[in-house]
Amino acid sequence: MTTESASLPGTARETTLPPASSTVHRPRGGVRRYSEPVARQVGRHRLTVLLVAADGLVAGLTPAVGPAPRWPVAVFAVQAAAQLLLHSSRGLYRPRLSRSAAAEFPAVLGLTLLQWFVTAETLTTYHPRYAIGWTTLFCAVGVQTLFCCVARGVLYRAGARSAARHPRPVLVVGSGALARSTTTALRDRAEYGLRAVGRVALCAADADPAADDGPAGGTPVLRTREEVGRTVVRKRVGHVLFTEHPAATPENTDLFALLAGHGCRMWLLEPPATGAAPEHRPTRPDHLWGYSAHRLHAGRRHPFSHALKRAMDIVLASAALLAASPALAACAFAVRLCDGPGVLFRQERIGQHGKPFTLLKFRTLRPSDPHESATRWNVAGDRRMSAVGRALRRTSLDELPQLWNVLRGDMSLVGPRPERPFFVAQFSSIHPGYQARHRMPVGITGLAQVNGLRGDTSIEDRARFDNRYIETWSLWQDVCVLARTVLSLFRCGGS
Repeated sequence: MTTESASLPGTARETTLPPASSTVHRPRGGVRRYSEPVARQVGRHRLTVLLVAADGLVAGLTPAVGPAPRWPVAVFAVQAAAQLLLHSSRGLYRPRLSRSAAAEFPAVLGLTLLQWFVTAETLTTYHPRYAIGWTTLFCAVGVQTLFCCVARGVLYRAGARSAARHPRPVLVVGSGALARSTTTALRDRAEYGLRAVGRVALCAADADPAADDGPAGGTPVLRTREEVGRTVVRKRVGHVLFTEHPAATPENTDLFALLAGHGCRMWLLEPPATGAAPEHRPTRPDHLWGYSAHRLHAGRRHPFSHALKRAMDIVLASAALLAASPALAACAFAVRLCDGPGVLFRQERIGQHGKPFTLLKFRTLRPSDPHESATRWNVAGDRRMSAVGRALRRTSLDELPQLWNVLRGDMSLVGPRPERPFFVAQFSSIHPGYQARHRMPVGITGLAQVNGLRGDTSIEDRARFDNRYIETWSLWQDVCVLARTVLSLFRCGGS
Protein backbone atom coordinates (compact mmCIF):
# COMPACT_ATOMS: atom_id res chain seq x y z
CA MET A 1 0.00 0.00 0.00
CA THR A 2 1.34 3.42 -0.92
CA THR A 3 0.42 6.36 1.28
CA GLU A 4 2.22 9.62 0.79
CA SER A 5 -0.55 12.19 0.96
CA ALA A 6 -4.15 12.96 0.00
CA SER A 7 -7.54 12.89 1.64
CA LEU A 8 -8.59 10.39 4.30
CA PRO A 9 -11.13 7.78 3.19
CA GLY A 10 -14.50 8.07 4.89
CA THR A 11 -15.32 5.90 7.85
CA ALA A 12 -18.67 4.62 9.03
CA ARG A 13 -18.89 6.93 12.04
CA GLU A 14 -17.32 9.97 13.61
CA THR A 15 -14.59 9.11 16.11
CA THR A 16 -12.55 11.30 18.41
CA LEU A 17 -8.98 10.27 17.76
CA PRO A 18 -6.29 10.07 20.39
CA PRO A 19 -2.83 11.43 19.66
CA ALA A 20 -0.75 9.07 17.57
CA SER A 21 1.69 8.44 20.38
CA SER A 22 -1.01 7.41 22.85
CA THR A 23 -1.88 4.11 21.21
CA VAL A 24 1.28 2.66 19.74
CA HIS A 25 4.18 1.99 22.00
CA ARG A 26 6.56 -0.82 22.79
CA PRO A 27 6.08 -2.89 25.90
CA ARG A 28 8.24 -1.91 28.83
CA GLY A 29 11.69 -3.36 28.51
CA GLY A 30 11.31 -3.88 24.78
CA VAL A 31 10.02 -6.99 23.12
CA ARG A 32 12.84 -9.22 24.22
CA ARG A 33 12.31 -11.88 26.83
CA TYR A 34 13.31 -10.74 30.27
CA SER A 35 16.26 -12.60 31.74
CA GLU A 36 15.37 -15.36 34.17
CA PRO A 37 17.43 -17.20 36.77
CA VAL A 38 18.93 -20.39 35.40
CA ALA A 39 17.09 -22.49 37.98
CA ARG A 40 13.74 -21.09 36.83
CA GLN A 41 14.57 -21.72 33.16
CA VAL A 42 15.47 -25.34 33.94
CA GLY A 43 12.36 -25.76 36.10
CA ARG A 44 10.03 -24.51 33.38
CA HIS A 45 11.33 -27.14 30.95
CA ARG A 46 12.06 -29.95 33.41
CA LEU A 47 9.13 -32.13 32.33
CA THR A 48 10.01 -31.70 28.65
CA VAL A 49 13.62 -32.70 29.32
CA LEU A 50 12.49 -35.79 31.24
CA LEU A 51 10.04 -36.77 28.47
CA VAL A 52 12.75 -36.44 25.83
CA ALA A 53 15.16 -38.51 27.92
CA ALA A 54 12.55 -41.21 28.56
CA ASP A 55 11.49 -41.43 24.90
CA GLY A 56 15.08 -41.58 23.69
CA LEU A 57 15.97 -44.27 26.22
CA VAL A 58 12.93 -46.40 25.38
CA ALA A 59 13.46 -46.11 21.62
CA GLY A 60 17.14 -46.91 21.92
CA LEU A 61 16.69 -49.93 24.22
CA THR A 62 13.62 -51.54 22.61
CA PRO A 63 15.65 -53.34 19.89
CA ALA A 64 17.95 -54.71 22.59
CA VAL A 65 15.16 -56.35 24.62
CA GLY A 66 13.22 -57.72 21.63
CA PRO A 67 13.84 -60.72 19.39
CA ALA A 68 15.48 -58.57 16.70
CA PRO A 69 18.92 -59.48 15.30
CA ARG A 70 22.00 -57.92 16.85
CA TRP A 71 22.04 -54.48 15.26
CA PRO A 72 24.92 -52.01 15.04
CA VAL A 73 24.96 -49.22 17.61
CA ALA A 74 24.18 -46.73 14.82
CA VAL A 75 20.74 -48.30 14.33
CA PHE A 76 19.91 -47.80 18.02
CA ALA A 77 20.95 -44.16 17.78
CA VAL A 78 18.89 -43.62 14.62
CA GLN A 79 15.85 -45.22 16.30
CA ALA A 80 16.14 -42.88 19.28
CA ALA A 81 16.60 -39.80 17.08
CA ALA A 82 13.68 -40.79 14.84
CA GLN A 83 11.34 -41.17 17.80
CA LEU A 84 12.29 -37.79 19.23
CA LEU A 85 11.75 -36.08 15.87
CA LEU A 86 8.38 -37.77 15.31
CA HIS A 87 7.12 -36.98 18.80
CA SER A 88 8.29 -33.40 18.50
CA SER A 89 6.56 -32.93 15.13
CA ARG A 90 3.33 -34.27 16.65
CA GLY A 91 3.53 -31.79 19.52
CA LEU A 92 4.01 -34.37 22.27
CA TYR A 93 6.57 -32.17 24.04
CA ARG A 94 4.61 -28.90 23.90
CA PRO A 95 3.46 -27.30 27.17
CA ARG A 96 -0.11 -28.25 28.08
CA LEU A 97 -2.52 -27.38 30.87
CA SER A 98 -3.77 -30.96 31.22
CA ARG A 99 -1.73 -34.05 30.37
CA SER A 100 -2.84 -37.66 30.02
CA ALA A 101 -0.79 -40.64 28.89
CA ALA A 102 -3.99 -42.46 27.92
CA ALA A 103 -5.05 -39.59 25.65
CA GLU A 104 -1.64 -39.65 23.97
CA PHE A 105 -1.67 -43.43 23.41
CA PRO A 106 -3.13 -43.31 19.83
CA ALA A 107 -0.54 -40.74 18.73
CA VAL A 108 2.34 -42.69 20.29
CA LEU A 109 1.13 -45.96 18.74
CA GLY A 110 0.75 -44.45 15.27
CA LEU A 111 4.16 -42.80 15.33
CA THR A 112 5.83 -45.97 16.62
CA LEU A 113 4.23 -48.01 13.83
CA LEU A 114 5.51 -45.52 11.26
CA GLN A 115 8.99 -45.49 12.77
CA TRP A 116 9.37 -49.28 12.85
CA PHE A 117 7.81 -49.83 9.43
CA VAL A 118 10.30 -47.42 7.83
CA THR A 119 13.15 -49.03 9.78
CA ALA A 120 12.15 -52.54 8.69
CA GLU A 121 11.81 -51.55 5.02
CA THR A 122 15.15 -49.73 5.05
CA LEU A 123 16.99 -52.67 6.62
CA THR A 124 15.36 -55.17 4.24
CA THR A 125 16.37 -53.09 1.21
CA TYR A 126 19.91 -52.03 2.13
CA HIS A 127 21.03 -54.48 4.87
CA PRO A 128 19.18 -57.81 4.39
CA ARG A 129 21.13 -59.59 7.13
CA TYR A 130 19.53 -57.24 9.68
CA ALA A 131 16.00 -57.67 8.28
CA ILE A 132 13.17 -58.44 10.71
CA GLY A 133 9.91 -60.30 10.24
CA TRP A 134 6.35 -59.19 10.91
CA THR A 135 6.25 -60.90 14.32
CA THR A 136 9.37 -59.08 15.46
CA LEU A 137 8.03 -55.84 14.03
CA PHE A 138 4.74 -55.94 15.93
CA CYS A 139 6.42 -57.11 19.14
CA ALA A 140 8.82 -54.17 18.96
CA VAL A 141 5.97 -51.74 18.30
CA GLY A 142 4.02 -53.08 21.26
CA VAL A 143 6.98 -53.02 23.65
CA GLN A 144 8.06 -49.51 22.66
CA THR A 145 4.52 -48.08 22.80
CA LEU A 146 3.87 -49.68 26.20
CA PHE A 147 7.13 -48.46 27.71
CA CYS A 148 6.65 -44.94 26.30
CA CYS A 149 3.12 -44.61 27.69
CA VAL A 150 4.07 -46.06 31.07
CA ALA A 151 7.03 -43.67 31.34
CA ARG A 152 4.80 -40.75 30.39
CA GLY A 153 2.15 -41.78 32.91
CA VAL A 154 4.72 -41.97 35.70
CA LEU A 155 6.21 -38.60 34.79
CA TYR A 156 2.79 -36.94 34.50
CA ARG A 157 1.66 -38.27 37.87
CA ALA A 158 4.89 -37.23 39.56
CA GLY A 159 4.68 -33.82 37.91
CA ALA A 160 1.07 -33.34 39.02
CA ARG A 161 1.94 -34.19 42.64
CA SER A 162 4.88 -31.81 42.58
CA ALA A 163 2.79 -29.04 40.97
CA ALA A 164 0.05 -29.46 43.57
CA ARG A 165 2.61 -28.95 46.34
CA HIS A 166 4.29 -26.04 44.56
CA PRO A 167 1.70 -24.47 42.22
CA ARG A 168 2.90 -22.14 39.49
CA PRO A 169 1.67 -18.53 39.66
CA VAL A 170 -0.76 -17.56 36.90
CA LEU A 171 -2.69 -14.46 35.84
CA VAL A 172 -6.28 -14.60 34.58
CA VAL A 173 -7.17 -11.90 32.04
CA GLY A 174 -10.82 -10.97 31.60
CA SER A 175 -13.72 -9.08 33.08
CA GLY A 176 -16.67 -11.46 32.77
CA ALA A 177 -18.12 -14.46 34.55
CA LEU A 178 -15.74 -16.82 32.70
CA ALA A 179 -12.72 -15.05 34.23
CA ARG A 180 -14.14 -15.30 37.75
CA SER A 181 -15.15 -18.95 37.37
CA THR A 182 -11.69 -19.75 36.00
CA THR A 183 -10.10 -18.13 39.05
CA THR A 184 -12.36 -20.20 41.29
CA ALA A 185 -11.50 -23.42 39.42
CA LEU A 186 -7.78 -22.79 39.81
CA ARG A 187 -8.26 -22.31 43.55
CA ASP A 188 -10.33 -25.48 43.98
CA ARG A 189 -8.54 -27.84 41.54
CA ALA A 190 -5.00 -28.30 42.82
CA GLU A 191 -4.22 -31.02 40.24
CA TYR A 192 -3.60 -28.37 37.56
CA GLY A 193 -0.71 -26.98 39.58
CA LEU A 194 -1.72 -23.37 38.90
CA ARG A 195 -2.38 -20.64 41.46
CA ALA A 196 -4.12 -17.42 40.42
CA VAL A 197 -2.12 -14.50 41.83
CA GLY A 198 -4.18 -11.84 40.06
CA ARG A 199 -7.08 -11.20 37.71
CA VAL A 200 -6.42 -8.53 35.09
CA ALA A 201 -9.39 -6.29 34.27
CA LEU A 202 -8.25 -3.27 32.26
CA CYS A 203 -11.71 -2.47 30.86
CA ALA A 204 -13.91 0.05 32.59
CA ALA A 205 -16.83 -2.38 32.32
CA ASP A 206 -15.40 -4.33 35.23
CA ALA A 207 -14.60 -1.34 37.38
CA ASP A 208 -17.40 -2.10 39.85
CA PRO A 209 -15.80 -3.31 43.10
CA ALA A 210 -18.82 -5.53 43.69
CA ALA A 211 -17.66 -7.67 40.81
CA ASP A 212 -14.69 -8.76 42.94
CA ASP A 213 -16.88 -10.28 45.65
CA GLY A 214 -17.91 -13.90 45.57
CA PRO A 215 -16.01 -17.17 45.27
CA ALA A 216 -13.02 -15.60 43.55
CA GLY A 217 -12.97 -12.50 45.73
CA GLY A 218 -9.67 -13.41 47.39
CA THR A 219 -7.75 -12.86 44.15
CA PRO A 220 -6.50 -9.29 43.67
CA VAL A 221 -7.78 -7.44 40.60
CA LEU A 222 -5.12 -5.64 38.55
CA ARG A 223 -6.37 -2.61 36.62
CA THR A 224 -3.24 -1.00 35.14
CA ARG A 225 -0.26 -2.10 33.06
CA GLU A 226 2.04 -1.03 35.88
CA GLU A 227 0.27 -3.33 38.35
CA VAL A 228 0.48 -6.20 35.88
CA GLY A 229 4.19 -5.63 35.28
CA ARG A 230 4.96 -5.50 39.00
CA THR A 231 2.95 -8.66 39.69
CA VAL A 232 4.65 -10.59 36.88
CA VAL A 233 8.09 -9.72 38.25
CA ARG A 234 7.36 -10.06 41.97
CA LYS A 235 5.29 -13.25 41.73
CA ARG A 236 7.45 -14.72 38.94
CA VAL A 237 4.40 -15.33 36.77
CA GLY A 238 5.06 -17.71 33.88
CA HIS A 239 1.50 -18.52 32.73
CA VAL A 240 -1.41 -16.33 31.66
CA LEU A 241 -5.00 -17.39 30.90
CA PHE A 242 -6.99 -15.08 28.61
CA THR A 243 -10.77 -15.44 28.78
CA GLU A 244 -11.27 -13.10 25.82
CA HIS A 245 -9.17 -12.90 22.66
CA PRO A 246 -6.18 -10.53 22.92
CA ALA A 247 -7.20 -8.93 19.61
CA ALA A 248 -10.67 -8.06 20.97
CA THR A 249 -9.58 -4.71 22.42
CA PRO A 250 -6.51 -2.47 22.05
CA GLU A 251 -5.93 -2.80 25.81
CA ASN A 252 -5.74 -6.59 25.61
CA THR A 253 -3.50 -6.42 22.53
CA ASP A 254 -1.09 -4.14 24.36
CA LEU A 255 -1.24 -6.39 27.43
CA PHE A 256 -0.47 -9.42 25.26
CA ALA A 257 2.69 -7.73 23.96
CA LEU A 258 3.73 -6.80 27.51
CA LEU A 259 3.28 -10.37 28.80
CA ALA A 260 5.02 -11.82 25.75
CA GLY A 261 7.97 -9.56 26.51
CA HIS A 262 8.14 -11.12 29.99
CA GLY A 263 8.29 -14.59 28.42
CA CYS A 264 4.91 -15.76 29.73
CA ARG A 265 3.11 -18.75 28.23
CA MET A 266 -0.41 -17.75 27.29
CA TRP A 267 -3.65 -19.63 26.64
CA LEU A 268 -7.10 -18.60 25.48
CA LEU A 269 -9.97 -20.21 27.42
CA GLU A 270 -13.38 -20.58 25.81
CA PRO A 271 -16.65 -22.10 27.07
CA PRO A 272 -17.75 -25.33 25.34
CA ALA A 273 -19.23 -24.72 21.87
CA THR A 274 -22.34 -26.86 22.19
CA GLY A 275 -23.23 -26.53 18.51
CA ALA A 276 -19.76 -27.17 17.09
CA ALA A 277 -19.40 -29.98 14.59
CA PRO A 278 -17.06 -32.81 15.66
CA GLU A 279 -14.91 -32.35 12.55
CA HIS A 280 -14.00 -28.85 13.72
CA ARG A 281 -12.28 -30.05 16.88
CA PRO A 282 -8.56 -29.24 17.29
CA THR A 283 -6.23 -32.17 16.60
CA ARG A 284 -4.81 -32.14 20.16
CA PRO A 285 -7.41 -30.39 22.31
CA ASP A 286 -6.40 -29.01 25.69
CA HIS A 287 -8.73 -28.01 28.49
CA LEU A 288 -8.93 -26.51 31.96
CA TRP A 289 -11.79 -27.85 34.06
CA GLY A 290 -14.03 -28.31 31.01
CA TYR A 291 -13.10 -25.05 29.27
CA SER A 292 -11.40 -25.37 25.87
CA ALA A 293 -7.83 -24.06 25.99
CA HIS A 294 -5.83 -22.92 22.97
CA ARG A 295 -2.17 -21.92 23.14
CA LEU A 296 -1.49 -18.31 22.12
CA HIS A 297 1.76 -17.35 20.46
CA ALA A 298 3.44 -13.97 20.14
CA GLY A 299 4.44 -14.39 16.51
CA ARG A 300 7.48 -16.51 17.35
CA ARG A 301 5.96 -19.98 17.36
CA HIS A 302 8.83 -21.59 15.48
CA PRO A 303 12.15 -19.88 16.36
CA PHE A 304 14.14 -21.98 13.86
CA SER A 305 11.63 -21.26 11.10
CA HIS A 306 11.74 -17.56 11.90
CA ALA A 307 15.54 -17.68 11.63
CA LEU A 308 15.08 -19.27 8.21
CA LYS A 309 12.61 -16.51 7.32
CA ARG A 310 15.20 -13.88 8.17
CA ALA A 311 17.87 -15.75 6.21
CA MET A 312 15.51 -15.99 3.23
CA ASP A 313 14.84 -12.25 3.49
CA ILE A 314 18.56 -11.44 3.40
CA VAL A 315 19.35 -13.78 0.50
CA LEU A 316 16.38 -12.82 -1.67
CA ALA A 317 16.61 -9.09 -0.92
CA SER A 318 20.33 -9.06 -1.75
CA ALA A 319 19.74 -10.94 -4.98
CA ALA A 320 16.81 -8.69 -5.88
CA LEU A 321 18.85 -5.54 -5.26
CA LEU A 322 21.62 -6.80 -7.52
CA ALA A 323 19.24 -7.95 -10.23
CA ALA A 324 17.17 -4.77 -10.06
CA SER A 325 20.09 -2.33 -9.90
CA PRO A 326 19.59 -1.22 -13.55
CA ALA A 327 15.87 -0.67 -12.86
CA LEU A 328 16.71 1.24 -9.67
CA ALA A 329 19.08 3.51 -11.56
CA ALA A 330 16.54 4.08 -14.34
CA CYS A 331 13.75 4.90 -11.86
CA ALA A 332 15.98 7.30 -9.93
CA PHE A 333 17.01 9.06 -13.14
CA ALA A 334 13.39 9.35 -14.32
CA VAL A 335 12.18 10.76 -10.99
CA ARG A 336 15.06 13.26 -10.87
CA LEU A 337 14.44 14.35 -14.45
CA CYS A 338 10.66 14.71 -14.06
CA ASP A 339 10.18 15.90 -10.47
CA GLY A 340 13.51 17.46 -9.59
CA PRO A 341 15.63 16.86 -6.47
CA GLY A 342 14.51 14.46 -3.79
CA VAL A 343 14.46 11.09 -5.55
CA LEU A 344 13.84 9.05 -2.40
CA PHE A 345 10.81 9.53 -0.19
CA ARG A 346 11.43 8.93 3.54
CA GLN A 347 8.57 8.46 5.96
CA GLU A 348 8.18 7.16 9.51
CA ARG A 349 6.24 3.91 9.71
CA ILE A 350 5.38 1.55 12.56
CA GLY A 351 7.05 -1.85 12.57
CA GLN A 352 6.91 -4.95 14.74
CA HIS A 353 5.71 -4.34 18.32
CA GLY A 354 5.17 -0.63 17.59
CA LYS A 355 8.81 0.15 16.81
CA PRO A 356 9.08 3.13 14.41
CA PHE A 357 11.45 3.08 11.44
CA THR A 358 12.12 5.12 8.31
CA LEU A 359 10.62 3.60 5.17
CA LEU A 360 12.19 4.31 1.76
CA LYS A 361 10.37 4.67 -1.56
CA PHE A 362 10.80 6.45 -4.85
CA ARG A 363 8.93 9.75 -4.74
CA THR A 364 5.79 9.65 -6.85
CA LEU A 365 4.14 12.91 -5.72
CA ARG A 366 5.48 16.42 -5.84
CA PRO A 367 6.86 17.45 -2.44
CA SER A 368 4.34 18.14 0.33
CA ASP A 369 4.95 19.49 3.83
CA PRO A 370 5.84 16.90 6.52
CA HIS A 371 2.59 17.30 8.48
CA GLU A 372 0.46 16.70 5.40
CA SER A 373 2.60 13.71 4.44
CA ALA A 374 2.16 12.16 7.88
CA THR A 375 -1.58 12.71 8.30
CA ARG A 376 -3.24 12.61 4.87
CA TRP A 377 -4.27 9.42 3.11
CA ASN A 378 -3.33 8.65 -0.47
CA VAL A 379 -5.98 7.87 -3.07
CA ALA A 380 -5.66 7.00 -6.72
CA GLY A 381 -5.73 9.81 -9.26
CA ASP A 382 -4.04 12.51 -7.17
CA ARG A 383 -3.48 15.42 -9.54
CA ARG A 384 -0.06 16.16 -8.07
CA MET A 385 1.20 12.79 -9.32
CA SER A 386 3.43 13.08 -12.37
CA ALA A 387 3.42 10.71 -15.33
CA VAL A 388 6.53 9.02 -13.96
CA GLY A 389 4.88 8.70 -10.55
CA ARG A 390 1.79 7.09 -12.02
CA ALA A 391 3.95 4.61 -13.93
CA LEU A 392 5.93 3.73 -10.82
CA ARG A 393 2.75 3.24 -8.80
CA ARG A 394 1.09 1.15 -11.48
CA THR A 395 4.09 -1.20 -11.73
CA SER A 396 4.94 -1.07 -7.97
CA LEU A 397 8.50 -0.05 -8.88
CA ASP A 398 8.26 2.74 -6.29
CA GLU A 399 8.52 0.02 -3.62
CA LEU A 400 11.97 -1.24 -4.74
CA PRO A 401 14.00 0.86 -2.24
CA GLN A 402 12.25 -1.03 0.57
CA LEU A 403 14.57 -3.93 -0.21
CA TRP A 404 17.13 -1.89 1.71
CA ASN A 405 14.72 -1.76 4.66
CA VAL A 406 14.58 -5.55 4.49
CA LEU A 407 18.38 -5.85 4.60
CA ARG A 408 18.48 -3.44 7.56
CA GLY A 409 16.01 -5.61 9.46
CA ASP A 410 13.26 -2.98 9.57
CA MET A 411 10.99 -5.11 7.39
CA SER A 412 10.54 -8.57 5.94
CA LEU A 413 9.71 -9.49 2.37
CA VAL A 414 6.33 -10.82 3.53
CA GLY A 415 4.26 -9.44 6.38
CA PRO A 416 1.57 -6.89 7.23
CA ARG A 417 2.13 -3.61 5.40
CA PRO A 418 3.50 -0.86 7.70
CA GLU A 419 1.48 2.28 8.29
CA ARG A 420 2.20 5.76 9.66
CA PRO A 421 1.88 6.43 13.43
CA PHE A 422 -1.10 8.76 12.95
CA PHE A 423 -3.14 6.14 11.11
CA VAL A 424 -2.01 3.26 13.35
CA ALA A 425 -3.41 5.21 16.31
CA GLN A 426 -6.63 5.97 14.43
CA PHE A 427 -7.23 2.50 13.01
CA SER A 428 -6.41 0.84 16.36
CA SER A 429 -9.17 2.86 18.00
CA ILE A 430 -11.71 2.02 15.29
CA HIS A 431 -10.97 -1.52 14.10
CA PRO A 432 -10.63 -4.38 16.65
CA GLY A 433 -7.53 -6.43 15.99
CA TYR A 434 -5.68 -3.77 14.00
CA GLN A 435 -2.96 -3.34 16.60
CA ALA A 436 -2.53 -7.13 16.83
CA ARG A 437 -1.13 -7.15 13.28
CA HIS A 438 2.13 -5.71 14.66
CA ARG A 439 3.02 -9.03 16.29
CA MET A 440 5.29 -9.97 13.37
CA PRO A 441 7.72 -8.00 11.18
CA VAL A 442 6.01 -5.79 8.62
CA GLY A 443 6.58 -6.60 4.97
CA ILE A 444 6.82 -5.29 1.42
CA THR A 445 3.95 -7.56 0.45
CA GLY A 446 1.49 -9.65 2.43
CA LEU A 447 -1.50 -11.95 2.41
CA ALA A 448 -3.88 -8.98 2.31
CA GLN A 449 -2.12 -7.45 -0.70
CA VAL A 450 -2.17 -10.61 -2.83
CA ASN A 451 -5.90 -10.87 -2.10
CA GLY A 452 -6.48 -7.47 -3.69
CA LEU A 453 -6.49 -5.37 -0.50
CA ARG A 454 -4.20 -2.58 -1.69
CA GLY A 455 -4.57 1.16 -1.84
CA ASP A 456 -7.95 2.62 -0.87
CA THR A 457 -9.54 -0.63 0.38
CA SER A 458 -11.16 -1.77 3.63
CA ILE A 459 -8.88 -1.40 6.65
CA GLU A 460 -10.97 -3.94 8.57
CA ASP A 461 -10.50 -6.54 5.81
CA ARG A 462 -6.77 -5.89 5.71
CA ALA A 463 -6.42 -6.30 9.48
CA ARG A 464 -8.37 -9.57 9.31
CA PHE A 465 -6.12 -10.99 6.58
CA ASP A 466 -2.97 -9.77 8.36
CA ASN A 467 -3.97 -11.46 11.62
CA ARG A 468 -4.86 -14.63 9.76
CA TYR A 469 -1.40 -14.57 8.17
CA ILE A 470 0.20 -14.29 11.61
CA GLU A 471 -1.94 -17.03 13.18
CA THR A 472 -1.27 -19.48 10.31
CA TRP A 473 2.27 -18.39 9.50
CA SER A 474 4.66 -20.82 7.86
CA LEU A 475 7.70 -20.48 5.62
CA TRP A 476 5.75 -22.12 2.81
CA GLN A 477 3.03 -19.50 3.12
CA ASP A 478 5.69 -16.81 2.63
CA VAL A 479 6.88 -18.56 -0.53
CA CYS A 480 3.31 -18.70 -1.86
CA VAL A 481 2.71 -15.00 -1.12
CA LEU A 482 5.96 -14.05 -2.87
CA ALA A 483 5.02 -16.16 -5.90
CA ARG A 484 1.58 -14.54 -6.10
CA THR A 485 3.17 -11.11 -5.75
CA VAL A 486 5.53 -11.74 -8.66
CA LEU A 487 2.62 -12.90 -10.81
CA SER A 488 0.60 -9.81 -9.88
CA LEU A 489 3.43 -7.54 -11.04
CA PHE A 490 2.82 -8.65 -14.62
CA ARG A 491 -0.74 -7.39 -14.29
CA CYS A 492 0.53 -3.93 -13.28
CA GLY A 493 -1.88 -3.71 -10.39
CA GLY A 494 0.14 -1.46 -8.09
CA SER A 495 -1.39 1.15 -5.83
